[in-house]
Order: sequence, then C-alpha cells, then structure tokens
Amino acid sequence: MSERFSGGPHDTPRVLVPEKLAAPGIELLRKDFEVDVKLDLTPGELLEAIGHYDGLIIRSATQVTAEVIERAGRLRVIGRAGIGVDNIDIEAATKRGILVANAPESNTVAAAEHTLGLMLAVARYIPVADATLKNGEWNRSAYKGVEVQGKTLGLIGLGHVGAIVARGALGMGMRVLAFDPYVSEDRMVEMGVERAEEPDVVFEGADFVSLHVPRTPQTVGMVNAEALKKMKRTAYLINVARGGIVDEDALYEALESREIAGAALDVFEKEPTTDSPIFSLPNVVVTPHLGASTAEAQDRAGITAAEQVATALRGGVPVHAINAPVPSGEGAEFVSQFSELCETLGRLLYQLTDRPGSVLKVEYYGEVARFDTRLLDVSAQKGLLAPMVNEPLNFVNTPALARARGLRVETTKVAESADYTSLVVLRLASEAGDMVVSGTLIGPKMQPRLIHAVGFDFDIPPERYMLFIRNRDVPGMIGKAGQTLGEHGINIGNMAVGRGEPGSRAAMAVTVDEPVTEPVLKALLSIEGFTDARAVKLY
Repeated sequence: MSERFSGGPHDTPRVLVPEKLAAPGIELLRKDFEVDVKLDLTPGELLEAIGHYDGLIIRSATQVTAEVIERAGRLRVIGRAGIGVDNIDIEAATKRGILVANAPESNTVAAAEHTLGLMLAVARYIPVADATLKNGEWNRSAYKGVEVQGKTLGLIGLGHVGAIVARGALGMGMRVLAFDPYVSEDRMVEMGVERAEEPDVVFEGADFVSLHVPRTPQTVGMVNAEALKKMKRTAYLINVARGGIVDEDALYEALESREIAGAALDVFEKEPTTDSPIFSLPNVVVTPHLGASTAEAQDRAGITAAEQVATALRGGVPVHAINAPVPSGEGAEFVSQFSELCETLGRLLYQLTDRPGSVLKVEYYGEVARFDTRLLDVSAQKGLLAPMVNEPLNFVNTPALARARGLRVETTKVAESADYTSLVVLRLASEAGDMVVSGTLIGPKMQPRLIHAVGFDFDIPPERYMLFIRNRDVPGMIGKAGQTLGEHGINIGNMAVGRGEPGSRAAMAVTVDEPVTEPVLKALLSIEGFTDARAVKLY
C-alpha cells in the first residue's frame, strides 16, 4: 500500500513513513516536506528506498539496522513514534550524524489511566463478575469488593506516570504514599503525596501497591516473596510498568495462599504469554500489555514524532533527541571526550549509593575546568538518572527530569589538579555521608580511568560489569575473592586494590566478564574479612 503526499518542489526534504502514522502527523509534515507513506516494506525494499529520503518515521515494526543507515546517504533524522528505540541502531546513526528522536511522554496518560482502571477492576471483581453474568450466573454475594476511598495507594516510583496516578487517586479520596529517592520532599508535599523513605514502608502500609519503575538490574525481581510477605493480607498489587519487576512465581504463591488479596497485571516477564498459572486465579485481573494502547496515545506518538522530524529537518535540535550533537564552541571537542566518562561515573555513583540525597556535586579540576562543562553536568545527570526513568535520556530532557525529581546540581571548578591533567569528581549525599567517585582520561587516545570509589583510590578502566569489595587489610583476601568468583564461573578481566593504613582496611575494584549475581555476593560476604560487596553494570 502506498500513498504519496507532495509538499513542494523536487529539492524539498523528503520523509518516508513505512508504518501507519496518525493522520494529523502526516498533515503536519505535508506543510513543508514531501511525504511518502509506504506501508509494509520488506527489509530489502527499505534498503532500496532509504537512500532517497532526508527523514524517516517508524513505530516498532521497522528495523533500522546499521545496513539501512549505511544506505541512507541523505538521511538526517529518524523519528520513533513511541518510547522504545530498540529497533534503531543508535550507534550507527550517531556515527553518521543522524539525529534520533522519540516520543517519550506520548503514553503517560494512557498508562496512568490503565493503572487506575486495573485498580478499580481488581477491587470490585469487575472482569470475573462480567464473565459470570454473561455465562448466565447472578452472583452478587460472591463478588463483594472494597472501596478505594479512604484507602492508601502506595507508589514505587513517582515519575511522569506515577504523578498522574497520584492525582487520580487523590481525586478519589485516597491517601497516597510514595517511594522515590529522586523526588524531593518539597515536591511530594506540593503534590499532596506522603514520602516513604524506603520501599518496605510502601509494601507494609499500602492497601494498593502500584509499580512505576523501569526494568533495570536493580528493579528486576524487586517484588519477591519477601516483599509480598510484608504486604497486608487485604492488599492488592498493580503492575503496568515493566515485566520482570515482579517475581511471578512468588506472586502466584502469595495469591493462591491469599497472603495478599489480589493483583492486576498488564506486563509480564515473557511476552506474549497466554498460559501463566496466574491467569487461573480468581483474584487476578490481567491485560495483554495495553498500557499505551489508546487511540489518543497512538495519535500523540505520531504527532510528536512528526514534530521532532520537522524540527530536525529545519535545522533545530528536537526536544526528545536521543543522540543530540555536542554543542560547538571553544574547547567543545576536548570537553566532549569527557561526556561518556561523566555518564559512567553517574551510573556508578547511583549503584554505589544507598538512599541518596537530592544534591549532586560535580567538581572539575585541571584543564577541563577551563571550559564550558554544562554538557558534562548533563552527562553526569544522565548516568545518575538512567536507572530511575523509563524514557531514553538526552541532553535536552535530562535537566528537566532532574528538576522534576528534585535533584539539584552544584558545580565547582578548580584550575589546578595535583595528580592529573584533568579530573572529574562526583559527590552524592546519603544518610551514611557523601559517596564519591572520580575519573579521568589518559594517554593519546584519552582512555577512561576510574580513580576513586567506595572510599578508596584506584586506577582501573571502567568496564560493563564491575565488582567493588571492601575488606580488612589482611593476607589472602585477594586470593579468596578470586577463588570465589572462579567457583561461580566468573572470569576476572582486571583488578585494582586500594588500601588505608597497613593492616586496617582495603578495597578491590574488579572488572568481570559476566554479571555478578546476588548468590555470588552472598558467598563473598560469608567469608570472614569481607565487609561489603557490590556488583554494578555500567552500560
């Protein structure tokens, strides 16, 4: 199927739309550009066609591979009508100077409304009552539900969707309790939400627990058997966020044994799924990942993607650019080399800090301190926020998201650096005191080095999987660490050791080839002399 919209002379920028897009989005593009709607292109047909276009708008079906980008000699921007960009080779696009932009907020209202709908559905037995009545049964007494007014809604995560859910719940007369360490207490007070200092406060105190966090190594399985046992027997669990956050086996056991009253799920660890044992339980409401499936959300995604592409083709930087280019100016090329390091340090800082505060301190020393480092401030925030948000972060939306979460950034510059030509230090306050990480770039190729973490100095290249261990400074600890990792089939790539006074305390920074799992950490901590062990994933 093909539809051609001509918007000007032959040299007018051309946009290819290979998937169904909302008509208002097409009309928006028609004002200034030529638009070809060519649905259901095969991969081969896309390869043949892409070289003739300046812009591309896709949904989830079209795969924009490195090969497609290589053929896209004119392409300047790719618009994704939705949040996820897994079907776009971002690295290949970036190398070619092609902007990639998405529509990260297009489904927030839809997801929030679906959350509230599922809460009401499970509280009042609406689906099962509907099914039995249509089956000829009139069972009023069997489906006595509960009212939500006066009940406590507990939110794990208070981002865009969580905030809308909170407003809706408050409008129904509910008390709202939320855990989100990156939303300030002042912001929560402004929203009418009570602050929970840790997730257990939500699990223990809420009548309805709703999840609004992304799927990350830190959140996978966070709702496990232990967490479910902390919930009231009269409580309900709701998940419209991501599959995998809930341990579905543990949830089945809790529901089957009536440890909790019920659950409402829109997402699952493996999708699509149609045969989960959870589906057989009467106290469960399930939907097939419908959180974003509204006409308005789909239209909004298409219009937003069209706006992003139009902005880029006019020479601007889209608000939701995933890979916005580094700004020009004095020292820009030099400063830009520190961007990845700062983002890595931010990711590391988040994963090493327990119950972080709301102030991120970024300190620059030496040559890098001479230039405009605002790009690096944002890079550090991107790394810090990445595990906490669902949408991809860029240099435009990151500061706004940080402000929305109450994160304040303080910057210090010192022209001199005693030990390094340039040094970047990140500090994040926590109840246990400041957590500090630092790094630099060395050599002609400006290779990143981690210089300080967990209270000790190191010199080690950061890698995807790392392990940080604190221990007593006694003989044999390095060998015990290596032996334990080896017994669990984990290969060490590199290791650096930091220490205090001889015989006092020490630490190891270890790069490994595979993720370090919770059982491995427990095995390490069971050995006398090891006082802390943390696994991190940096990209």
